[in-house]
Amino acid sequence: MRLVLAISLDGRLAPPTGGPAQLGGSADRRMLEEALSWADAVLIGAKTLRAHRCTCLIRDSDLLERRHREGRPSQPDAVVVSRMGEFPLDWPFFQQPIRRHLLSPRPPLGGFDGWIEQAETWSTSLHHFHQQGWARIVVLGGARLAGSLLSEDQIDELQLTLTPRLLGGSYSWLPFEVDSGLPVSLADSAAWALTDSRPIGGGELLVRYRRMRSH
Repeated sequence: MRLVLAISLDGRLAPPTGGPAQLGGSADRRMLEEALSWADAVLIGAKTLRAHRCTCLIRDSDLLERRHREGRPSQPDAVVVSRMGEFPLDWPFFQQPIRRHLLSPRPPLGGFDGWIEQAETWSTSLHHFHQQGWARIVVLGGARLAGSLLSEDQIDELQLTLTPRLLGGSYSWLPFEVDSGLPVSLADSAAWALTDSRPIGGGELLVRYRRMRSH
């Protein structure tokens, strides 16, 4: 499972007033689309969906052609994580050319192609994902979703684009209230291995870290 985010230099996802920050330039967009091309499914938090009212799609023709050659759908499936599961069906998300699934304690009233009952732990929910054929999963946010996955040590890779902006405020990519609940092992200096670090243009820096596990 790969967490993909564009963040400010002070680790923020959004300005102090909230809402979508629109961080990341054209090169970051390419990095995002490459991650989407790799993925079987995309995991989206309810708050992120409410902020954007749509999800990211692969647009670059070479990536679409690659998925076609591999016999895969043009877009990865979208899985929305929500306790309530109720969204206005006139949002662009419900017109996008994707298969939509809901991970929730109760089934949706409409708008989704599938429903997965949310389990008490992520390990159980992810087992159901694998039954759906979703082995490669990209997490697009938000902070609460990222925090809950990291609290159970379920993130295998971090793909972060650092953008040359300082936003301030409380909208960190990892919520403050989750920090004390993270596994101690994640703070170990050997927990993450740097696999990629490079400027991608526009003053932005892409970094990738792989979770190093002992088993």
